Amino acid sequence: RNFYYITMLRDPVSRYLSEWKHVQRGATWKTSLHMCDGRSPTPDELPTCYEGDDWSGVSLQEFMDCSYNLANNRQVRMLADLSLVGCYNLTFMNESERNMILLQSAKNNLKNMAFFGLTEFQRKTQYLFERTFNLKFISPFTQFNVTRASNVDIGEDVRQRIEELNFLDMQLYEYAKDLFLQRFQYSKQEEHQKNRLKRREERRLLREQRAHEWPREEAAEVAITEDYNSHI
Repeated sequence: RNFYYITMLRDPVSRYLSEWKHVQRGATWKTSLHMCDGRSPTPDELPTCYEGDDWSGVSLQEFMDCSYNLANNRQVRMLADLSLVGCYNLTFMNESERNMILLQSAKNNLKNMAFFGLTEFQRKTQYLFERTFNLKFISPFTQFNVTRASNVDIGEDVRQRIEELNFLDMQLYEYAKDLFLQRFQYSKQEEHQKNRLKRREERRLLREQRAHEWPREEAAEVAITEDYNSHI
């Protein structure tokens, strides 16, 4: 079967805060196998950030302090081919090389997907999805600007720390936003061009129709005149 891969990206800071709130309420990823190259990571390769059943009640500071927290740069890791960097084995190559390969892999995979959208641009995402797959949604997407993440009041220093922890996601998001808006503008121009050609064709057909109607009207007038004269 042919599969069409699509995804949605989100502003990294908002996404990070949203995951923190989710974990704070008791969410875990214990059932996730994190399979890579046919195996799951060892406890040494992927240690946990907490002891016990979950990380309920974790503070934002504690969440940020765990250096092996999978919330860090999650979007890049989820989109990249981890086998290129030895999966979760951090000793496979140096950190800078690993980061460069992961980011480039994530960009390539994102670009080659059938479709991707941005949470911050719901209407534009709907427009591109409908154009890509030639369908129409029953109702328009709604842009919700008030979320759990937006209700978290953080200072500039905390925001900067989150951006540092997610520096790969920040670069991926900038790339994705630029590519997304380029595709949106291109689709809009293509739609306008198509509509112009359609209107031009409609005007041409209308002119041809009128051109065919005028000789018939003139012939009818001549016939009526001759018939009237013959009666006289």
